Amino acid sequence: MARFQLSELREGMELPVITKLVTQQNINLYAEASRDFNPVHLNEEFARKAGLDGTIAHGMLILAYVSEMLTTAFGLMWLTSGKLDVRFKAPTRPGETIKISGKITKIEKNGGQTTISCSILCSNGKGEQIITGEAVLVVPEP
Repeated sequence: MARFQLSELREGMELPVITKLVTQQNINLYAEASRDFNPVHLNEEFARKAGLDGTIAHGMLILAYVSEMLTTAFGLMWLTSGKLDVRFKAPTRPGETIKISGKITKIEKNGGQTTISCSILCSNGKGEQIITGEAVLVVPEP
């Protein structure tokens, strides 16, 4: 069930904030589900030799959390018509709590449909940007 109905949406509205603790267990489970066994995600020693501070989460795992926030806000509207355009700014490490937020930046009605544009931000506990970008939904007028 979506938090917002189309008629309630306004430019400037904040989307529901989601926080997630990223764990090595979740990273391992995502590796299994995605079949992405790159050792930078799974092997601490390998990741350090690659110049990282340790293992890092899959970018697509973090995007799944972004999509969860958008599904919470828009429900089926997001799942059937949503598109993301994002930039990965920094890796996410196990043990970090990330915050996913967004804001409606533009609502356009045209030709029997409504286009909703949202800014997206995912940051870590230090306030560093992990992912920035835009989500767009195109919804038919009722």
